[in-house]
This record gives sequence, structure tokens and C-alpha cells, in this order.
Amino acid sequence: MGFDRRFTLGLVFRISVLLLALMAVVWAFRTPSLVMVRVVTIGISILAAMTLWRHVSRTNLELARFLEAVRLSDFAAHFPETGGAGFGTLGTALNDTIRRLREQRGQTDAELRYKDALIDDMPIALLTIDAGRVEPGNKAARALFTRHSGVRPEDYAVYGATFARRLADEDAAGEEMLILNLDGRAKRTLVRQALLNRLGRRTRAVVVQPVQETLDAVEMAAQTDIIRVLTHEILNSLTPVMSLAQTTATLLSDDNVDAARIADAREAAATLTRRTQGLGHFIDSYRVVAREPTVVQHAFDAVEFAEEHARLFRAEWPAVALTVAASALTIHGDRALLSQLLLNLLRNAAQAASAHRPDPAVTLTIAPARPVMIEVTDNGPGVPAKLRQEVFLPFFTTRTSGTGVGLNLARQIAVAHGGTLEVHDAPGGGALFRLLL
Repeated sequence: MGFDRRFTLGLVFRISVLLLALMAVVWAFRTPSLVMVRVVTIGISILAAMTLWRHVSRTNLELARFLEAVRLSDFAAHFPETGGAGFGTLGTALNDTIRRLREQRGQTDAELRYKDALIDDMPIALLTIDAGRVEPGNKAARALFTRHSGVRPEDYAVYGATFARRLADEDAAGEEMLILNLDGRAKRTLVRQALLNRLGRRTRAVVVQPVQETLDAVEMAAQTDIIRVLTHEILNSLTPVMSLAQTTATLLSDDNVDAARIADAREAAATLTRRTQGLGHFIDSYRVVAREPTVVQHAFDAVEFAEEHARLFRAEWPAVALTVAASALTIHGDRALLSQLLLNLLRNAAQAASAHRPDPAVTLTIAPARPVMIEVTDNGPGVPAKLRQEVFLPFFTTRTSGTGVGLNLARQIAVAHGGTLEVHDAPGGGALFRLLL
């Protein structure tokens, strides 16, 4: 770093004064009868030595003071840039450093205030658990948990005994659905817990999200959709039934009915029977959709599974070309339900391809992915993007002879297995239904 000029001149001056004072002391002691002079020269020498020492050690003292201020997070401290050894260079460097620290601290404080406000204002309740203390972490938590006093996990038993046990379990993590007593009623609530590290201590964050209102809204919307579909389909079936019944009654009410009118009545009655049977088939289909599949897990061979369904497909659709590509792997799931799912996909693919072109073709692929992927591809017209979610709704169909049940049931089976069923565009045109298990 070197010495600045002002410090060097001050150092030379103080050394010179000290040397002169020491020479005066020596002269005073050699000269008799100069007692007072000796005292004065000794005093001057001590003062010169102290001044020299202070001049030399000032850099260390100022540096120690400055570092102590930094240690105490006093970023308003200022290091003098004059008066010591290299004070100009050292002071400039240290003052620039503390200025940068001050700016960074300001940015950090602003970011922390932003995140604190973000957490405090988020609409999902947050609880923090540190050293056994359960405390609300934001406004939503303070508004949601108002019926207890205390910070122990057992104090939260008023909202639910299971919830209190989860708060007391130090190893609890993940998410689950619990029934909590909130706002005077039992509500289904999604509870998520995560383990965190805070200054070397293990803490937990618990997110509590009541979903009862959302589930109620979804349930009401689903009921409305089902009622709308049911009333529409039943009325469509009842209208011709009532018309045919009235026609039959009119034909048979005539005492002088002839053979031709008897034949008309019989035809009307037969049609009435078919329409009634169709209505019964629709109701049976609805009952199938309303029943949740029960999965019985077991392992079976993918190649043998694919070959079995290829034989069934070719027997039902001999005019449709089927290509099978199955990897040698093991499928874990309910074989009967997955067979029902696959048959529905293959039948839909064959119907779409046969109605669209003279050379219908279907491809069945089973390959490893998450851990198993089953794809059924056809060369039919495909599924428009705007209909790719609606095709899985109950009773939705684009065919006049369809019931709209097969794909909905297929998705129910996929969800029951913890998988997904999606529809995409096939690479060469047509539809691609992909099941991931």
C-alpha cells in the first residue's frame, strides 16, 4: 500500500522532535545545576514519543474501529482518508466496500420486505412450527385459526384431532386431505407440510387450504351437467315413445279396425318396444358411468396382453388393418379393467377409421414410459382440438349410434390406476389416444 506524503512528513517531523528532545535531556544531565531543565526536557521527550506512537498507530486504531462498526452491522461508518499510513488508498477502498455493502443490504432488505408482504397477503393459510411452537405465518392463517389459544400442537385440536396429531409429528411431510372444523362447519381441507432448515434448526411449514367450497361448486356443476344430459336424452327418447303410444292407442280404439290397421299397430308397438329398450340401455349406461371402478392390482405380460386384444380386434373388425408393437415388459394393474379400456379405444379407433376412408388402419403400441405407455392410433379424421376434453365427458359422442360412455369409462379406469388418458394428433393424421400408467 505504501505511505502517503503527508504521513511521511509528519513521521519525519515527530522523529526529529523526539531526537532533539533526547539530545536536550543528555545535555541537561551533563550540565550541572540544571534540574528544572532536565525535568522539562524529559517531559518534552515523553510527549514527543507519545505523539510519534499515536501518529504511527492511528491507522491500526482507525481500522479496528471501522471493522468493529462493520461487525455490528453499522454500515453508516466512514473510514478517514487522511492522517495515517496509506489512509488515502486504504480509506477509499474501505469506504467503497462499505458503500457497496450498504447498497446490497438495502436491496436485500427491500427483497425481504417484498417476500414478507407476499407471504403475509397470500390467500392460503401458512403455519410455521419451530421448536414445538405452532404460529400463524400470514394474515390468512390468523383469520382462519381464531378458535384456540396457545402455540402448542394440542391447542389446535379444536379444529380436528388428526390435524393436531399431524402438527405434533416432527417427521410429518407431504400432503393429505383432512376434515377440519372451520367457520363453524366441517370442511375438507388440503394440508401440505414441508421440512425446512432455519439457521441450523429443523422447522416445518404447514399450508392449510380449505377446498370444501371449491369441491361443492364442482359437485354442483357436475350435478347440473348430469341432470342436463339426462333430461335431454330422456326427453328425446320419451317424445317418440309418447307419440307411438298415442298412435297405438288410437289404432286399437277403433272397434271396426281392419287387418291393415292391426299391422300398423303392431309395427308401432314394435317400434315402441325398441325405443323403450333404447331408453333402458341409456339408463344402464349411466349406471356404469356412475359406478367408480375398483382396481385389483397384479402383474401381467405386455406382449401377451397386446396379442390377446389383437385377436379380439381382428375377429370383430376383419376389414381394419391392425399393427401391433409391444415391448417385452410387465404391466402392473387391473387386467380386466385395462382390457375394457383398451377394447374401448380400439373399437373407437376402428369406427372412426372405417367411417373416414376405404383403407382403415389402427396401430397398438405398448412401450416403457412412467413406467408404461399404451397408445392406440388410427387414420381417421382425428379429434378437433376444441373437443379433446369434451370427448371424455359422459354421454358426449359425435356418432349417431354412440352412447358417449366408452371414453368416459376409459378415463375413469386410467384415473383409478393413478394414470392419465389423453388424445393427440397422430403423426400421419388421425387420432392418437395415449394412456400413461
